[in-house]
Amino acid sequence: MPHSRQARETRALSRHLWQWTLLALAAVWFTLSAVAYYTGLHEAGEVNDGQLVSAAELLLRMNEAMPVALAPILPGSTARGPDVSGYSPELHVVVWEQGQVTLDTHGLMLALPAPLALGHQTITVSREERETRLRVYTAEITPPQGNTRRVSVMVDVSRLKALARDIAEHMVRPAIVLLPLIALLLGWVIRRGLRPVDQLSAEIAALNVDTGQMLAPNQPFRELVSTVEAINGLVQRLQVQAQRERQFASDVAHELRTPLTALVLQARLVREANEPAQRGAAAEQVEQQALRCGRILSQLLDLARAQNLDRYTLEQVDLCALARNVLSEQAPNAHGLGQELGLEAPATPIRVNGHVTMLTLAVRNLVDNAIRHTPPGTQIEVRIEQNPAGNTRLSVLDDGARAGASMANQPGLGIGLTLVRRIAEWHGIALSTAPPLAPFTTRFALIWTPDKAPTI
Repeated sequence: MPHSRQARETRALSRHLWQWTLLALAAVWFTLSAVAYYTGLHEAGEVNDGQLVSAAELLLRMNEAMPVALAPILPGSTARGPDVSGYSPELHVVVWEQGQVTLDTHGLMLALPAPLALGHQTITVSREERETRLRVYTAEITPPQGNTRRVSVMVDVSRLKALARDIAEHMVRPAIVLLPLIALLLGWVIRRGLRPVDQLSAEIAALNVDTGQMLAPNQPFRELVSTVEAINGLVQRLQVQAQRERQFASDVAHELRTPLTALVLQARLVREANEPAQRGAAAEQVEQQALRCGRILSQLLDLARAQNLDRYTLEQVDLCALARNVLSEQAPNAHGLGQELGLEAPATPIRVNGHVTMLTLAVRNLVDNAIRHTPPGTQIEVRIEQNPAGNTRLSVLDDGARAGASMANQPGLGIGLTLVRRIAEWHGIALSTAPPLAPFTTRFALIWTPDKAPTI
């Protein structure tokens, strides 16, 4: 039920993109409306100021004196023609001749502040308990032989706002009409554009990760290429992890089969033996086999850790100090088995780049193998050296005979050497088993070369 509810609540990407695109389009539309309104208001003001100047110049050039008209135009009069529109605002005119009013078209003389400054200005007048904001242009002329004439031409500012709204509506109205069509077109375009994503989703759903199947690297779009590369990389990592798990399970089965079988046989012998000596020997063998199983499990856990080295950080590791610590840990075991441990290393530190925990684990396994698979009295030595070319070598040598068997056939050596080999491979270092010089008979060496060593 939770999965199905989550599936129902999952939104379609196409609808998500469509909604955000419409929101962006609406934001652009509102911005366009605001810009159109304020642009229209500004342009209407500019045109209006030009009309006021033109009207004032026309009145100043009239030679004949104009009759006084102090009374305002009454509502419903025929002063304005039938072709009046919003683009032909009503002008208010006041004319002075030698300081005397000769024309007042709307009876504003008494409401005007005195005197009116020349040029453009915006004033507020009160008439019949109602305030009106007027845009005014005032000019005057004094001919060489004649009377001084002053003209003020005015228009109601509210007419400018109405004109700006009209301009904005004319600019935005087509967008409103086309908006539904644009929304439908955007929905189709988005679904069409997301078709490669839907195809890729189907290919991903059909992948068989167990067989290592991958997506085709050739994709029509760069964004899909990066997605395919990430998915293919994930499939590869899953394959590597699955292989590690299968190998780990195989190691567990292989390494524990022999000691567990011996443990069962010895336990049966303890139960069925008649003589106390036989039961004691069998019980001792049970204990030895149990300890061996414990060591194998410990090595298997270390092997599992070595398969995930990516989570460790590189650092400078002093091999001399590392070897001393490992030998001090292994000294009690070697002493109990009658073996001698030694270290040959320079006084100055020899440092390499690596994981200190994993390198310690590798050296410990080499020393532990030498201790457990050689007879009493064996001389075991850890030798650290560096040549002028920059090659560094850490060797674990011993002079004990290993029952004449090859290294690959020694019981218990498999996991330890596999662990060391994997740690060496990750660090880019070589694991060598080349024969040593006398008196030693066996050597395992970790060799660092400058061109393959990991860098911090």
